[in-house]
Amino acid sequence: MKNNTSPVEGPDGLVYTARLPLSSATLNYLATLIRGHLKKIGSRWRALPAGKIADIVLAVLRCDQRPGDLADGNGVHRTTVTRWVREVVGLLAARAPRLDRVLKKIARKAGGVVLLDGTLIRTRRRTGTQNRKNYSGKHKCHGLLVIALTDDRGRLLWASAARPGRSSEITACRHDQLTAKLRAAGLGAIADLGFVGLDDSGPGADPAVITDYKAARNRPLTRGQKLSNKALAAVRAPVEHGFAHLKNWRVLGKVRTDPKWATALVRALLVLTNREVAR
Repeated sequence: MKNNTSPVEGPDGLVYTARLPLSSATLNYLATLIRGHLKKIGSRWRALPAGKIADIVLAVLRCDQRPGDLADGNGVHRTTVTRWVREVVGLLAARAPRLDRVLKKIARKAGGVVLLDGTLIRTRRRTGTQNRKNYSGKHKCHGLLVIALTDDRGRLLWASAARPGRSSEITACRHDQLTAKLRAAGLGAIADLGFVGLDDSGPGADPAVITDYKAARNRPLTRGQKLSNKALAAVRAPVEHGFAHLKNWRVLGKVRTDPKWATALVRALLVLTNREVAR
């Protein structure tokens, strides 16, 4: 019997069109950003216009389209699409808000509380000892930990650097000196049980991080503590909506690139998410 090794899609392949679930305002914003960057660096020519480049980059970020597939459909090389994506991600990440500026802005608007939480962004499992630190025993998978702040409506305010999955939320927050910066801005944060012990202030000081009551084996929660936990859970609900909006970008479904690039990717998507949610 003769084996048939010819490609199923034929010599030329098939091209199809698909709709991106994004607003035209986001596309125009990204195209304007690319045009400004090209003018700044003095680049007079690109294989495709800025609007088309923005469309391709959004397809990669939103729908996790493979750069090779997009390259074949637009008459460019795969490495060109990859370079465009990294270039645009760098431009967007540079516009991500900084922690100290975010806290000062919230304080100026007479806001007193922000919502604090962490999430795990799954990554592709890699071989070697260097990837062992990315394994999260809590989630039983490889990933990167990201800490984020939102307001009381669930709008993302700030995202931390992506750290190895084995790191704890408390360690990540202490690395960013989150408690000290909250106190300096006169703000407080509401968090879940994963952040118990983060605020190690004295008994007479006002807490900078408010968490639920945690039951012990020989000390069950009282009725008042259960009611307090229920009220805090209702207040914390919007932070889950913020993470849900962020993870609508399917490129975060499982990061297949270098984990060191994940910090810029998350912060770039934070900028795009805020533009989509605020429209």
